[in-house]
Amino acid sequence: MAGVTDTVFRRFIRNLGGCGLIMTEFTSADGVLRAKDKKAKRYLHFYEDEHPISAQLFGSDPKVMAEAARIVEDLGFDLVDLNLGCPAKKVVKCNGGSGLLRDLPAISEIFKAVRAAVTIPFTVKFRAGWNDENIICVELAKMAEDCGLCAVALHARTREQGYSGQARWDWVAAVKQAVKIPVIGNGDIRTPEDACAMVAQTACDAVMIGRTAPANPWIFRQIEQYSEWIRGGSGGASDRAYEVPSEADRYEMIRTYFAMLIEEELPDAPGKMKQFASWFTHGVAGGAALRKGIYESKSASEILERVETFFEERLQLCSVGMDSRSQQML
Repeated sequence: MAGVTDTVFRRFIRNLGGCGLIMTEFTSADGVLRAKDKKAKRYLHFYEDEHPISAQLFGSDPKVMAEAARIVEDLGFDLVDLNLGCPAKKVVKCNGGSGLLRDLPAISEIFKAVRAAVTIPFTVKFRAGWNDENIICVELAKMAEDCGLCAVALHARTREQGYSGQARWDWVAAVKQAVKIPVIGNGDIRTPEDACAMVAQTACDAVMIGRTAPANPWIFRQIEQYSEWIRGGSGGASDRAYEVPSEADRYEMIRTYFAMLIEEELPDAPGKMKQFASWFTHGVAGGAALRKGIYESKSASEILERVETFFEERLQLCSVGMDSRSQQML
């Protein structure tokens, strides 16, 4: 997810636990080959504690894709992934992302070129097809397997759908039945229950979380706990299926992420904080006032100060309320 899954967010998610594989922002293969492309370099920057990590590339030229994949391997990534899912018009216009879904022979050439260029695992993420009249997910998955790819991930929507409508999990099931390599399901996984339901309904080998992660960074750990609970273990959540973060947990989460952004000295740290504020404060009582304060702030340090003041006051009020109720009970 461009603009979201940078190195700070990836390490933040990794530290919360439960996530098996993290992936970079999707990166232009052409940009990787351009020595002066600062955006591509930033997208592919990672730290050792992010392993295992996959670099996700997009492009339409087999030779360029192959050379970019070699660079990715040399940088130390554990996997390289081809993005055939992005529905953004500016990407599709260049025949990248889901734009290639209309040209299976071209995809085949990219598969072969990249597979021959690298020794690390090579995977692909794709949508079910360009539209409902062009569902090619099974054919594409079989082609990926034949070309030596190690796994496929299906976002169970068409390019025409974008992110609207309901994901068709039956397409994930169809792909799983068609190939022997691992199949990763993606689409409409908003809760741990959703994740386990997808696995149960499709027999997929894993699930991929995208847009839910910024709103609920605990989702990966919750899925892990819920899976353990279903199997009969405690999953670290005592008698509950999974842990639900308290307001104090949310405060610590926001403060930690914002502090990491400041420590990384990113030039756009204040912008990132404002971008994530609406996600991170979702469901927090009085969150609208906090978001307003964050949006009006001029610097990263001012934003962090507003967050700390807001939650310290909230937690103090909660503590006073609990003490009052305890006195009444006595």
